[in-house]
Amino acid sequence: MTLQRRGVLRLLVAAAAAPAVPRLTRADAYPSRPVHVIVGFGPGGSPEIIARLIGQTLSQHLGQPFIIENRPGAGTTIATEAVIRSTPDGYTLLLVTLPNVTSGMLYERLPFDFMSDVVPIASISLLPQVMVLNRNFPAKTIPEFIAHAKANPGKINMASTGSGNLSHLSIELFKILAGVDIVHVPYRGAGPAQTDLLGGRVDGMFDTIPALIEPVRSGRLHGIAVTTKRRLAALPDLPTVDEFVQGFEVNGLIGLGAPKGTPAEIVLRLNREINAAVVEPPIQARLAELGAVTFTGSPEDFTQFLTREADKWGSVIRTAHIKAD
Repeated sequence: MTLQRRGVLRLLVAAAAAPAVPRLTRADAYPSRPVHVIVGFGPGGSPEIIARLIGQTLSQHLGQPFIIENRPGAGTTIATEAVIRSTPDGYTLLLVTLPNVTSGMLYERLPFDFMSDVVPIASISLLPQVMVLNRNFPAKTIPEFIAHAKANPGKINMASTGSGNLSHLSIELFKILAGVDIVHVPYRGAGPAQTDLLGGRVDGMFDTIPALIEPVRSGRLHGIAVTTKRRLAALPDLPTVDEFVQGFEVNGLIGLGAPKGTPAEIVLRLNREINAAVVEPPIQARLAELGAVTFTGSPEDFTQFLTREADKWGSVIRTAHIKAD
């Protein structure tokens, strides 16, 4: 046997034995450098707080920094496009919220399709809302509010944090399901809307629990219902809207996504790590403080949820003829 043939045989034997030696897959090696999470909102809100909370835990578990980058503007479309145009290698992720889902229905001629260009990785939490009224409003319950609205069509004003935002969509869904005529008053953010609500210049609004829980607990605003299917520990004395208006359910959403083409093994690893992080007691406690509800599952579960939300809110947007400012 020649030396050349002996060398070939040794290579073949080594190749045959290779499967017995564990090899690093892309997921095993991931991440090998910092990961950037793009957030379509400015600093300080619940989405960013939750993004930093999860990012810090993932950094501890995976040994690389998860850097939160705020890129607000145009209803989260700036952040979404930045992620979609990035290399699909797991190092640029998107904080997924409901505006990411509805942006394509509100803005014309976007250069992307969120539902096909973003790969859902993992859901993290839902952010319920609370329906509040100013203290001088005559109705104190959902049935009283509906009766008053039907007796005074077009005379009740409800604020939102902006046209097309979830607080606006909540008003439109309520109008459809309760059969009432309410005037929508859009504001540029929660602060101005709440100021006018406290001052009695508008009658009510829907917004996230963290934004409204302090004035509700202090009695400066009158909370009448939460928007989940079940009552919430954060506001245990309030009923759900659904108890009186069947089918009404509204939740903000927090999750993570990646650009289309991101390797499946990286998506699955991130999903496992996020699901494990969310159930840790410190994170559970912080989410409860924010009025958030833990919401985890597989990438397929998250995809199905996003599809249902897109169908639901697409119908509301078309019925109410909503467009972004």
